[in-house]
Amino acid sequence: MAEDAALPADLLPAAFADWFATRGWAPRAHQLEMVARARAGRDALLIAPTGGGKTLAGFLPSLIELAQRPPANTPRGIHTLYISPLKALAVDVERNLATPIREMGLSIVAESRTGDTGAARRQRQRVKPPDILLTTPEQLALFCAWEGARAYFEDLSCIILDEIHTLHSTKRGDLLALDIARLQTFSPSLRRVGLSATVDDPDVIRRWMGFHPGGGDSAPPAVDLVLGPAGTPPIVEVLLSEGRVPWAGHTAQHAMAEVYEVIKKARTALVFVNTRFQAEFAFQELWRLNEDALPIALHHGSLAAEQRRKVEAAMARGELRAVVCTSTLDLGIDWGDVDLVIQLASPKGASRMVQRIGRANHRMDEASRALFVPANRFEMLECQAAREAIAENRFDGDPPRVGALDILAQHVMGCACSEPFDALALFDEIRTSGPYRGLAWEDFEQVVDFVSTGGYALRAYDRFRRIVKGQDGLWRARNADTILRHRLNVGAILSPAVLSVRIAGRGGRAGRKVGEVEEGYLEALEPGDTFIFAGQIWRLVGVTALDVLVTPAPASDPKLPSWGGSKFALSTFLAKRVRELMFDQSHWSVLPGDVREWLKLQRDRSLIPAEDEMLVETFPRGKRHFMVCYPFEGRLAHTTLAMLMTRRLERMGAAPLGFVCNDYALAVWSLNPMDGVDLDALFAQDMLGDDLEDWLAESYMMKRSFKGCAILAGLIERRFPGAEKSGRQVTFSADLVYDVLRRHEPDHLLLRCARDDAATGLIDVARVGHMLARIQGKIRHAVLDHLSPFSVPMLLEIGKERVPGAAGEMILAEAAEDLIAEASS
Repeated sequence: MAEDAALPADLLPAAFADWFATRGWAPRAHQLEMVARARAGRDALLIAPTGGGKTLAGFLPSLIELAQRPPANTPRGIHTLYISPLKALAVDVERNLATPIREMGLSIVAESRTGDTGAARRQRQRVKPPDILLTTPEQLALFCAWEGARAYFEDLSCIILDEIHTLHSTKRGDLLALDIARLQTFSPSLRRVGLSATVDDPDVIRRWMGFHPGGGDSAPPAVDLVLGPAGTPPIVEVLLSEGRVPWAGHTAQHAMAEVYEVIKKARTALVFVNTRFQAEFAFQELWRLNEDALPIALHHGSLAAEQRRKVEAAMARGELRAVVCTSTLDLGIDWGDVDLVIQLASPKGASRMVQRIGRANHRMDEASRALFVPANRFEMLECQAAREAIAENRFDGDPPRVGALDILAQHVMGCACSEPFDALALFDEIRTSGPYRGLAWEDFEQVVDFVSTGGYALRAYDRFRRIVKGQDGLWRARNADTILRHRLNVGAILSPAVLSVRIAGRGGRAGRKVGEVEEGYLEALEPGDTFIFAGQIWRLVGVTALDVLVTPAPASDPKLPSWGGSKFALSTFLAKRVRELMFDQSHWSVLPGDVREWLKLQRDRSLIPAEDEMLVETFPRGKRHFMVCYPFEGRLAHTTLAMLMTRRLERMGAAPLGFVCNDYALAVWSLNPMDGVDLDALFAQDMLGDDLEDWLAESYMMKRSFKGCAILAGLIERRFPGAEKSGRQVTFSADLVYDVLRRHEPDHLLLRCARDDAATGLIDVARVGHMLARIQGKIRHAVLDHLSPFSVPMLLEIGKERVPGAAGEMILAEAAEDLIAEASS
């Protein structure tokens, strides 16, 4: 792309212009625009396609400033801080940044610092900071809790926030925004830069990343928006396995032979899945089919860091033909040899798929290639909807976020660990951050009180006194032990409690670490059982306090308990497009023939609702009666809806026995018919009132949500000096505190946080509320004499969940073929 004539000709120093020329490049307009904005001292959000030189555009102003700085007589601090949501991305960018620095002969030091960085290097970076430090939000939070933080960052000129769209709507984003506000206090002239390829509403992110003097929403943040060119549209195809799409399933096992053939024809392929269980399963299936001995690897977050780094290095060298991976490789890794991205099973969101597709070719002027492999017919609709959204450059959006108070409590404690603080000054500083610009003084006071006493019901316990107020009126950490405990537990990522998988040595000693698994993964296993992990089959020897001891069992048939890992919900944006595609018969022509026939059969045997309607089917089967609803709002929202429905159906005399849910529908079965149920009353919006409160009061979900908030707020520690708590110990501690607070202080800060988290995360109340409003007066009821084509996948899932306390067991032993034949009759 030619240089923009409207920009000054001298934006690039000669050395930089020559470097572009020697590589046969011309600086792109958005790269020069970022240099111009930096010279004007402006904050900027750059949105540019993957492969468009976005990362270089973010660093270019810093490289120029560092190259032109005068020699120093004293050691300098960090000039530019780069924040990545992934450790692997920070390391990859460090490697890529080394190229222009080396080829231009610049006297600039750029280093990464992640959780995998060795202790010696971390200590050296504190004493002799690099010019450019590439790190993660968690490492920045640790820096901000260090007693030397103010002096360390006083020369900071720029902070670069990469893949910003993945951070701003999360608690990690809350903590990062607070730390940026802290850095701005240390270095008032700090310039903020955001980078992203997929943003639906730039103004939401600009408000999140911007500086808000005085807090509040009175004025928009002064963050300039810089847009890169559109780039070459990706080539997205949907695999039609042997001319058919299964009625049900979630692993895409039926298509693995064809996926293997596609991999054989590709130079290098990334095979994305949505859960770690699917990653292990797909990897095993591909190796079973791998008669050509292709180098195929596995990469997910529970593998040992050493193994992940080996895979990443082999990919960078072009030695692998395929990597089966989860979201650990979603972002930014610059692997030009990757020429194909394969998505096994449903994409769940258009934005995530654009990120994943961007891993192929990773060059703006070349089209990325992607192949969607739907596992069932509903997923075929989802894949087609995602394909069309990507072609239209339409993405999933996130609403503006209000900062969480448990994260604020962690930040307040971190500030006290760094230096004594004045409450009013810290309050003013916090309100300059995007998520907390509307923070009320009363909420801030409650947070400070919580950190200093634990709250009214816990103030009698000395261990909850973590900060104290001195005679000078400043708050400070209580003692060195409290500081150490905080630093060991910093961060906003709540991973399931994990155990290290280690090879058992002689005498039962723990040997080499293979990776980590969630504690729940082992609940279905006994010593001697075999399971798949890290692409191999292992036999369980035993479990110690923190280790799972295993031996190789390559010739065994593995026992495969469910292992969820990370699980994505169907986005609201994509769900709406699926409903539109399903209802618009003129649009069916883009679908495979068997899927069109399935839709026609559903239309003729039952009905297909309009985009803003909800279909409810009732029918008898055997000695039970079924109600199947099709909201298309995602598994979390459906689970909440089903729980509340069963309470109401119980009062209506239907005697519900159980329910199952997936991303598209939910099914309830009962002893008594549900044909005559008043559906308007059943789905009335007051369902989210007393019924929700009563259910939450009885539900384990509130305790689970409370545990997460208590950990993030520092009330309960995952790690502490000299010992590591198991997940069971953490849960036990959290449950005890939860019961005390519910009984003695029901309006406690952490109970408020737990309700908010449960409503937005575990049970998705907001989405249920929007759905109930959408379908008011628009419920379509089909009274059937037998199951419908749409209901077949739901009946195949029955038996996985039950309403707590319900009597009766129901097992459907019929094979899928029998159900399909029945639905088609």
